[in-house]
Amino acid sequence: MLKAIFFATFDVTEGPKVLHQVPTSSITASPSSPAIPLIHFPPISSLLIPHPTLCNSGLVTLTHSHHRILSYPQHIASPRYPRNAYTFNFCLVLAEEADFSSYVPVVRKLNALFRTLEEQGQFLSRDGAGKVYALCEILLEDLNNYSEAMIPIDAANTLNIKLFPTYPPPPPLHAHHVPLATVRLAGLVDENWDLTMLRLLPWIDGVNSVKQIALLADADFKLVRKAIRHLLYYGCVLLLDIFSFGAIYAPTAEVAAFVESQEMQAECARYVALGEGDGSSAEEGQGRALSGTQLAELYLSLRQGHSVKSWCMEHADAAGRIDVRRFVTFGVIKGFLYRVHKYALATSIHRSGSRRLTKANVHRSKPGEGQKKERMGGGVENVDLGKYLDGTHCFDEICTDLMISEKELTARLKAWGDVQIICR
Repeated sequence: MLKAIFFATFDVTEGPKVLHQVPTSSITASPSSPAIPLIHFPPISSLLIPHPTLCNSGLVTLTHSHHRILSYPQHIASPRYPRNAYTFNFCLVLAEEADFSSYVPVVRKLNALFRTLEEQGQFLSRDGAGKVYALCEILLEDLNNYSEAMIPIDAANTLNIKLFPTYPPPPPLHAHHVPLATVRLAGLVDENWDLTMLRLLPWIDGVNSVKQIALLADADFKLVRKAIRHLLYYGCVLLLDIFSFGAIYAPTAEVAAFVESQEMQAECARYVALGEGDGSSAEEGQGRALSGTQLAELYLSLRQGHSVKSWCMEHADAAGRIDVRRFVTFGVIKGFLYRVHKYALATSIHRSGSRRLTKANVHRSKPGEGQKKERMGGGVENVDLGKYLDGTHCFDEICTDLMISEKELTARLKAWGDVQIICR
């Protein structure tokens, strides 16, 4: 949140001077005002209204009195001004610890726009009606309340400012990741959306992987990956692993929060309940719903070396009353369940063994198919399986890249020979 906005300039008799400040007395207090200024202007005046050679060169940011000041000093050389020059600076004041990245474009645009207006008609130097003060007042109020402002300056110019939030870079996105929407994506669509984005949205269902989405949408894999990264950056989707009944899941220490939270248990019960699409009515679904204690016991029964399939057989009655995929997904989303991945590590790789390579390599593609697989993000059908046997590629990644099942991958690993399967 902005603490203050002020407009400073160089006075030919007084030197650097604050002409307008919002709120009043936030930068320089008047004798009749009891307010204490946020900052003390004189010690930093030479930095905000610097020597002409240091103006027009970029953002100037400094901290003073536990506040951060963003500025972009401007210097205009012209014989129509006293001393043939006019120097000014619009400055924004924030708390020292506040994230200021979204305000940098604001202060840059503010000073650049009024430099143009001053060069065209001396808008700033001839401000006799106090338009600059009114503009600062409206700008401060609108940015703090609405994160945007549209302020008419004159008949031909309008100041349009919007604060755009900044987010950390999204996590790495691979072909085997499964995006799950966290918002209703269809409600965000408008006529300006990218065509690739429009084609892939119907296939983002928490089941299809990135590569499957590219194939189903008949779109270029690189474009699909870029579009999903865009959604991931803004928090519209989150990433899951490919769900299969042969996968292994285990609880983390955070499962204690689920055991103790009745609210989270009720949320889970609603999320995993079987609906009409599962062949049961709403009344039947409510009658068959599991209690929070039962759900907690089911999560605690998941463990290393125990696949979802064997878990379902062991808890057949309870598993038949819930959507197992949603049950697992809920735990992963909340962070108290993690996927135990399988990795393949070849203890001895013999490149000269052509017979072994023939058995372990993926089937050769037909002429012309290689280019299609390359376009879809693959291009790996002729790749030696050995590149994945260094213990850093999980089974999901290998199966997705080679477009084979885990059963077929296991068979090829057996054909390879000395391969150790690591679960972690």
